[in-house]
Amino acid sequence: MKRMMLCTLIGAATVTLTACKKDEVFNSLPDFLVSDVQQFDYDGNTDDLLTAGLGPEGLASATPPAFVDALNPTPAELRRLAIYNNYRALVDTAPGGGYGSLFGPAVDNASGRIPGQEFIALMQVPGATVPVTVMAQVPDSFDPDFPCMVTAPSSGSRGIYGAIGTAGEWGLKKGCAVVYTDKGTGTGAHNLATNTAQSVNGTLTLEPEEALFRADLDAQSRDDFNSQWPDRFAWKHAHSKQNPEADWGRHVLQSIEFGFYVLNTLHGRELGNGEILRTINPRNTLVIASSVSNGGGASVRAAEQDEKGLIDGVAVSEPNVNPAVDRSFSIRQGNGPALTEHSRSLLDYTTALAVYQGCANQAPGIRDLAPLNGVFNPPVTGQNICHSLFNKGLVSGATQDDWALDAQRILNEDFGVQPEQNLLAPVHFGLAVAQSIAMTYANAYGRAGVEDRVCGLSLAATGSAGAVVPLAPAAEASLFAASNGIPPSAGVNLVYDNAEGQPTNLAVSASPSSSQVDYGLDALLCLRSLAEGRDVVTGEPLEGAQAELHEAISRGISAVRASGDLQRKPTVFVTGRADAILPINHTSRPYVGLNQAVEGRHSNLRYYEILNAHHLDVLNGFPGIGDRYVPLHHYYFQALDLMWARLTDKQPLPPSQVVRTVPRGSLTTPLTLANLPPIQPEPAEADRIVFTGNQLQIPD
Repeated sequence: MKRMMLCTLIGAATVTLTACKKDEVFNSLPDFLVSDVQQFDYDGNTDDLLTAGLGPEGLASATPPAFVDALNPTPAELRRLAIYNNYRALVDTAPGGGYGSLFGPAVDNASGRIPGQEFIALMQVPGATVPVTVMAQVPDSFDPDFPCMVTAPSSGSRGIYGAIGTAGEWGLKKGCAVVYTDKGTGTGAHNLATNTAQSVNGTLTLEPEEALFRADLDAQSRDDFNSQWPDRFAWKHAHSKQNPEADWGRHVLQSIEFGFYVLNTLHGRELGNGEILRTINPRNTLVIASSVSNGGGASVRAAEQDEKGLIDGVAVSEPNVNPAVDRSFSIRQGNGPALTEHSRSLLDYTTALAVYQGCANQAPGIRDLAPLNGVFNPPVTGQNICHSLFNKGLVSGATQDDWALDAQRILNEDFGVQPEQNLLAPVHFGLAVAQSIAMTYANAYGRAGVEDRVCGLSLAATGSAGAVVPLAPAAEASLFAASNGIPPSAGVNLVYDNAEGQPTNLAVSASPSSSQVDYGLDALLCLRSLAEGRDVVTGEPLEGAQAELHEAISRGISAVRASGDLQRKPTVFVTGRADAILPINHTSRPYVGLNQAVEGRHSNLRYYEILNAHHLDVLNGFPGIGDRYVPLHHYYFQALDLMWARLTDKQPLPPSQVVRTVPRGSLTTPLTLANLPPIQPEPAEADRIVFTGNQLQIPD
């Protein structure tokens, strides 16, 4: 049938069709793809979409899958290890924590393995120069007569499999296509010494056109850099000069369009002339935008930017959203003070945590009670940080205890960080969470290159004493599968090039201003100054290149601010009150208030704040954490279930509320539903979260 005749017939039968555009009626390769589409079939036995053939037991095993040749892993081996590491990074698989009983591949799916097809390619948004990975997984259980799709942008800075255990698992088990994107982050590690980088399947390559990312340096510039700073790495999220977060929403929207292309390739109506009719389209497909953390924030931004009506609903957990600053409303928890200084940017509160948390770790009431504090944070380093802060006039008091208490006060009172996170923050500092985020995002927001070495920081492997060494070849070969996309990770560390003596691992660096091993505080203060626009020690405005970089960073932050306009889409946020990475007074809570200010009575956003829950469920497998906290993951899946019921059965979403969980008290006590009360369809008045009188009111 000729296309014009077909368009005429479709137009006559479909009153909503106003024009017959090729990419709306006939299936065609999206023009934003910049590579071939690779297709893989998985039988659900030897390999599968969800567990890479490992099954539920393999994912729970403490022994990771091995490579036959450690220096030359195959793409299949890299994929298997990537799925293993990414799943376990977000889901607590320790015995008794709910894995295998409340969540996990085998819950409601006997084998835990999911057969199907996987499609992967590279794409770009207009104006970008660095490729972004996109992937669609279509389970064999997908029903083309009732098509559904779930977005799964990666959490954090993870690669393409970063959401496999969250949105991926839920969507695949539901029989939906799942569309993933790494959001322009992922490993993308460029070894400047050897010029090797990762390809889309994770193997190392020297070919520029095959690389996920290569630093924007010509051969002479790279040689000059290597001669002064040998064995360094450029990293995609930090050094692509793209500010990828500004495009996270568009990445998600493109992944949905890629998903429709894939679904119609598989299930569209073939016309016999090489054309395929797009029988699966946004009008007949249920699309839920989802994921957690950065991925959740990306899906929220996609919903705000959805001009084509691709998304039907949103269900996200602990989303990294930077709401536009609106001080017309305040936030009040219980009878506490009204908070108006909400909506600080990620870089603002993260640099504050990077500067002050190392000292706050030594505060009475924190020092000996915070789980794993002594394991991850040498007391002498914390004391040195306190001493350096005091000498610079940044904390006050007469003793070490006074300084540490003042550092904790600054975080809780001046920066609006919830006190519920105080016991969790030390382990996060020990894992360099704030430090790595501060370094990566300062570079990304400012569109800096690896050659700029912002605040004297670079990325490299380091030896036992902290000095820079070449990364072991086997470690580099596995980076695609082992790295979380934001060093320190997989053997690559933050290096303070300006440390006293020589370039040194930041964690054991001595600052030039103090000659003390104070976690390279001078570098962290530099990052804080870039966020604030003034030298935080002297109070003087930044000048020269630093002032220019601050302005660039400010523009970068403005570009990622969320509007709060969800276009009336039904939306669910679940967030743990004890989140120690994304403080809720600057993310979920003010977004809810902003959305109320923007959409008012038309808002369909529901917010569920979970007590005794935090950001990294994987930590619940450790003593002192798992006995105090419950898995937020359980409530994330509940949020997706609620959204599914809303979109398929028109069931109303429960009102916004606080959910009062019951910690299990001991790791030897298995977690049960008795610990995890459900989100209530009609919560008690004392548990309801309401927006009234220009104030978001949240029960204690």
